[in-house]
Amino acid sequence: MMTTNSGEKQSVPGTDWGTDWEDVFHHLHRNPEVSWEEYGTTEYIRGLFEGCDDCTITTFEDSPGLVIEVGSGKPVVALRADMDALWQEVDGTFQANHSCGHDAHMTIAIETLRNLLASNLSSNLGTYRFIFQPAEEKGTGALAYVEKGIVDDVDFLYGMHLRPIQELAHGQFAPAIQHGAARFLKGTIRGEDAHGARPHLNANAIQVGSELVQQLNNIHLDPMIPYTVKMTKFHAGGDSANIIPGSASFSLDVRAQTNEVMAALTDKIENVAKMLADYHGVEIDLEIGANIAAAVINDEAISNMEKSIKDSVGESKLAPMITTTGGDDFHFYTIKRPDLKATMLAIGCDLKPGLHHPNMTFKHEAIPEAAQVLTQALIHTAENFSS
Repeated sequence: MMTTNSGEKQSVPGTDWGTDWEDVFHHLHRNPEVSWEEYGTTEYIRGLFEGCDDCTITTFEDSPGLVIEVGSGKPVVALRADMDALWQEVDGTFQANHSCGHDAHMTIAIETLRNLLASNLSSNLGTYRFIFQPAEEKGTGALAYVEKGIVDDVDFLYGMHLRPIQELAHGQFAPAIQHGAARFLKGTIRGEDAHGARPHLNANAIQVGSELVQQLNNIHLDPMIPYTVKMTKFHAGGDSANIIPGSASFSLDVRAQTNEVMAALTDKIENVAKMLADYHGVEIDLEIGANIAAAVINDEAISNMEKSIKDSVGESKLAPMITTTGGDDFHFYTIKRPDLKATMLAIGCDLKPGLHHPNMTFKHEAIPEAAQVLTQALIHTAENFSS
């Protein structure tokens, strides 16, 4: 870990930044970086605050991402923003693309920190920690930051996420997001190829894959708890049409609203794979490519966020907790550190057509308003903290 304190203090902390939130957002949006490659993003954010003597900036020799702190002592109230972009096809070209709103999340966190510095409250209300975390899309960034000890002394941790228009209207905010669990499985079918005229000499990997899809659709668990498993990639065979492929690779996207149902669903998938492997005389191997836990959120943190929404933007903009089948690795912080009190702010911004759509859009004016809510949440939490 490498810690650097800024150099020359800015003349008017929090106001004389040279770049407003729109400039920050557009820079981040136009310079996306995929998971574990967010080094340019790290340097950009560090550069925004290098001139502020009130900030302690921590970067890491072994990974991108950074932590910025103001204040000292207890309580430690933290805000986390994810940094990575997706790799996807946009207008016919594969590229890094901020279609999950992480560019907005970083901008909101930066604006919240600026608001906090401008309030002049940071010096006597404990420590405010801003965590800019890489690799959320891989499901590994939060776990890596837990291992670094970044949240070991944190009392309250807040996150945020833009919400699709189907979940939350523009201008509305919800004090919690009940994310589901997500697991991405990489699979292989391994057998022998055969001549197209001799189908009795092997098991056709394409047929095995087809039966796998059918059997996965036959999995039945508690219908009151949402869950799904889908094959999202399958590759078998080559250019020769007269070869029956014995091997294939595939991917499964697995979702469940609770961690318990995710465990049961994974067991069922493994049983299906074993059954088909035994029946066809092939090997079917499954490997977890990424794993995201379902939300574990705290009532006190939710209450703090709810009050902050009312106080900063008005009670009319307060919405109930969002329950969604999407996932976020934010929740590994509370699973690995059970004493940590956490919740995520849901931000209504008319996001459409949807998260991860290559041409996703949202109303940018939600950014400064979300920063108002989170600034109030940090200050309110620190003012009312009791150890």
